[in-house]
This record gives sequence, structure tokens and C-alpha cells, in this order.
Amino acid sequence: MTLPGDNPIETPPRAPSPVHRFGTLAVHAGAPIDQTTGAVIEPISLSTTYAQTAVGKPVGIYEYTRSSNPNRLNFEHAIAALERGRYALAYASGSAATANMLQSLAAGSHVISVSDVYGGTHRYFTKVASAHGVRVTFTPSIELDIEDLITAETKLIWIESPSNPTLSLVDIRAIADIAHRSGIMVVVDNTFLSPYIQNPLQHGADIVVHSVTKYINGHSDVLMGVAAFNSEELWDRLSFLQNAIGAVPSAFDCWLAHRGVKTLHLRAREASKNGLMVAEALSRSPNVVAVNYPGLASHKQRKIALKQHRDGLGGGMLSFRVKGGKEAAERFCQATNVYILAESLGGIESLVEMPASMTHSGIPKEQREAAGVFDDLVRLSCGVEDGLDLVADVLQALEKAVVAPKITNGLANGFTNGHA
Repeated sequence: MTLPGDNPIETPPRAPSPVHRFGTLAVHAGAPIDQTTGAVIEPISLSTTYAQTAVGKPVGIYEYTRSSNPNRLNFEHAIAALERGRYALAYASGSAATANMLQSLAAGSHVISVSDVYGGTHRYFTKVASAHGVRVTFTPSIELDIEDLITAETKLIWIESPSNPTLSLVDIRAIADIAHRSGIMVVVDNTFLSPYIQNPLQHGADIVVHSVTKYINGHSDVLMGVAAFNSEELWDRLSFLQNAIGAVPSAFDCWLAHRGVKTLHLRAREASKNGLMVAEALSRSPNVVAVNYPGLASHKQRKIALKQHRDGLGGGMLSFRVKGGKEAAERFCQATNVYILAESLGGIESLVEMPASMTHSGIPKEQREAAGVFDDLVRLSCGVEDGLDLVADVLQALEKAVVAPKITNGLANGFTNGHA
């Protein structure tokens, strides 16, 4: 039997240091000038098949759009550059990217995951992965538990940092060092921060995954996922599965997502600025129990943010608990004027939701609360509106949700005008 440590992972060579900085790469990586027309923005290639000059000899590098497409390839090149990786693969959704990672494991494999993960990831781990013989163990304190949880069958460790929705952080380098000694790969879901704020491959991760739907595309009009990595062996294995499974995005979606990439650095900076403003305002409010935001000095893992995040930025995501319980939290979500009550995140518009009742409702209550996802928890995605308007919106919504129900002016709570 192979024991942990018998086959340590040799970290593959990193991608060469880019000549240009992030903003320049965001605009130009994977965006060649069209050699036929001179177009500075790539055309959309909608063809599903490509001509061949002889049997088995395509005109260019493309044969069939499921295997590869000019728009998808250009987008993949852009993400690889921004995540400081050698390779990237695009998928029809973030969930498809997750499935591709898990389906690359042999039956009998064991996975260790942080407890506080996106509800769809938890659903796949608990309802689907087990069907093809992959067992997942969840832990709320991976940095403390990892060595005790590793077995001879452990093949992969799954991290969200920040986690969804409690914004907990994980020291990626510390986990990667332990995992690699035992021959175990580390996957980091980087959706909450985007490649602009954090590059997990630079901290020892083997694979970084994103729901492109969120910050990378950034306009709430594309469903996509992507994975980036450095290993040629991973490229061979995952690209084979990508093609065989067929969970690939359309050329149009790739074109739209690549358009979004070009302004990622601008949007991510603005969302982070707004996130900090809102988090500070909430932390001062007497109507809030607690605020989860890694950009605050009071965040329990602020030191990790300073080490792993660009300029210590906290990102545009935060969550907080409302005084007054679930009912007050629901009133808050219905009282906002700028924030839209909806699932998802990372778009130009600000969104509000209640994880326990919405994005994470499929996780049993006991497990949710063990991970800090209580019924009174509200999650905010701060967009690129004026930050002062976002602050004013959350404060007025808190007043309506928490204070207003206590003020009766001599009338009983629940007073109506007499109409049914």
C-alpha cells in the first residue's frame, strides 16, 4: 500500500514572469490583431467544424468546436496569463469545472475540503462524487486538521479562500507544503477574489478554478467556468476529459467573457473599495452582530490577506449577521434600493442574498451552522456603483429591518390600515 509521503509532488515549473503588468495583460493577453482584417477585437467564430485539406489534415489547428475554438483558445490564453499559469481550460460553468477536477480522480480516491464552500460544490461533493467512488471529508479548520485527515487514498485538497459565504481565509502555501509532501494536489477556488486580487498558483496551489460567471466576466450575462495550472500532465488529463465530457462553453460566451477580462482590474479595484466602505459602515452599526470581510483589520485572518492578496485588498464580497434574527435579515434584503435581491455575485451591479435560504439551502442546517452559515446571515456582492450610495443603502435598510419594527408610536406591531 502506498503511504502518504511516498510520492511527493514535484511542483511543475511556473509560467515565465510576464513582461507586462496585470492591466496590460488583461487588455492584450490572448487578443492578437486579426491578420485578415486588422480588427483589434477578435471576431466571433461560430463555425462548429473546420475544413481539411486532406484526410486528417485540417487547414489550421481547429477540427471541431468541442475540441477547440478560436474564441475559447484566446480566452484560455488570457486567463493563463492573468493567473500566472502555463495552461487554462474553459468550461460551460464553474460547476462543470469542479466536476472535471473530481472526475479526473480514480474510484476510491479521498478528497479533503473546507466546510464552508459554495452550495453547488457541496452538492456535487456529497451527491455526485460518491456515485463514482470519490469520498469527501469536510473540515472547518483545515490548517489544524489536514495532517490528521490525510490517508493513503487522499488525492486532492479543495480550498475556497475566501470561503463562501463566511469569508474565511486559508494559508495556501502552508496547506500546499503539507499536501505536496504526501503527493496530494491542491485546488483553490478563486472565484471570490478573481485573478486580480489573488493568484493561488503563486502560493503553491496546483490548480485554480473560477466561476467565470462572476468577476471574470463581470456583467451577469455569461455562464462559464475555467481552471488554470502549470503541469503538462494535468493539461493532458484534463483537456482529454474536457473534450470527452463536452462541458464546453460556446464561442459567443467565450467572446463575452474575454471582453469582461479586459476591465477586470478596474472592476475588482472598485468593488474592493466599495466592499471596504460598506464593511466599515456595517461594523460600526449597532444593528449588526458581526461582519465578515478580509479587508478589515479586525478580520481574524487579516495577516493571510496581507500575504496572499494584492495590496491586502479584501475584494467586493462580504457577509454579516443582522440583529433580530432571520426575520430581520429577510426584511433587510427586501428593504434595499440599490442592492438587488438575487443569487450570484461579481457583476457590475450590487446584489444581496441570504445564503441559508438561497445559495446554501441544500446544505443541512446543522452542517451550515457548524460552518458559520446562520439563518440571520446576509451576503453582499458590492458592485461598481458609487460607494457612498451603497453605504447609505445598507444603513437605511438596516433601520427599516431592525429599528422600525420596534417603533410603534403607540400602535401594536402589525398595525394595518384595515384592508385585507
